[in-house]
Amino acid sequence: MTLAPAALPTAEASWPRARFTDLVAAEWIKHRSLRSTWIAYTAALLAVVGFNAGVAYDTYSHWRPEDRVPFARDGIALQEAFTPNAAMLMALALGAVGALVVVGEYATGTDRTTFAAVPARGSVMAAKAVVVALVTTVFGAVAAGASFAVTQGILELRDAGASPGDPGALRIVLASALLAPVCALTGLALGTLLRHTASTMVATVLVLLVLPLFLTDGRRWSAVAGHALPYRAWLRLADPSPGPVAFPWTTGGAWTVYAVWACAACAVAVAGVRARDR
Repeated sequence: MTLAPAALPTAEASWPRARFTDLVAAEWIKHRSLRSTWIAYTAALLAVVGFNAGVAYDTYSHWRPEDRVPFARDGIALQEAFTPNAAMLMALALGAVGALVVVGEYATGTDRTTFAAVPARGSVMAAKAVVVALVTTVFGAVAAGASFAVTQGILELRDAGASPGDPGALRIVLASALLAPVCALTGLALGTLLRHTASTMVATVLVLLVLPLFLTDGRRWSAVAGHALPYRAWLRLADPSPGPVAFPWTTGGAWTVYAVWACAACAVAVAGVRARDR
């Protein structure tokens, strides 16, 4: 009786299945190995802190003794800890960084190498999302913390600075820090769906900047839609003493918007790469 030759091991059987921690490590290596990424982070950090410091310095240089009472009453020191212009700049910069994490690979064709090595495309995209979320959270914490320290240091020269223990101070710093990963993950999701640099950048600007400015609080439908956007959620969280508005909402609702956008962006990125490449 002739014995059949032993089956040769396939490439899939001879290589162990990649663990998720291995995928995260690989994505971190790719993320940190690009010099342009760190240039973008550095430029965005300097611009954000510079914007905030410039506003605080303008207040310092034009200070009048009679400004002290309304300054303290209206919580202006905390308003200048992280300004709306700086928040918009950070949202756009981090949204672009998140998008380029995906679009850059599709543009250069390195996505083929990645998916050939790891056919589990959803796991690869989930690892990208983890790396982007962690790195941009650190970025946001540094930007928000540095902005608070610099602006309040400048205002303290007029004995008008706020301290971290003041009511609302921690919320402003935390909201500003977490705006970075929310916007970066949004850019990641848009990049996964569109896969073209120009269209992804346009979509990122529309979602993160144009829509919040277009939707006003004049009508209920517009106010509710605007409240569901990350930038408008930041505005609610960063306002130390919100006044009466036609359609009020809570800080809990604003935190919920942050969480929903981050989770939805991750889900879209994972599901999108699976659906597009079937």
